[in-house]
Amino acid sequence: VQLQESGPGLVKPSQTLSLTCTVSGGSITTNYYYWSWIRQPPGKGLEWIGYIAYSGSTYYSPSLKSRTSISRDTSNNQFSLQLSSVTPEDTAVYYCARSRSADIPPYEYDYWGQGTQVTVSS
Repeated sequence: VQLQESGPGLVKPSQTLSLTCTVSGGSITTNYYYWSWIRQPPGKGLEWIGYIAYSGSTYYSPSLKSRTSISRDTSNNQFSLQLSSVTPEDTAVYYCARSRSADIPPYEYDYWGQGTQVTVSS
């Protein structure tokens, strides 16, 4: 299984950050897999943003829920992140990852994308 993030590397404050994760080698609709977005701000630890389950259900971190939307395109085996009203504090490396854990947040991941840097700046 391979995951690959894509999207703009620079976003202006107050705009919406949009990223897509393209999955190969496995279907995002296969039972009991959960597809997460995770980020790591500079000098800080990993922060789980949310996931979309194999069923299409979504769950978000309470701290980001009001600004986050995760969706999927099953025909292209992709899932996407939209984070609205961004500020410089949203600058981070953004990762997509797969887990078999339905815990919120998942306690482990078996596959990760390589990550993509997103900078919020005017």
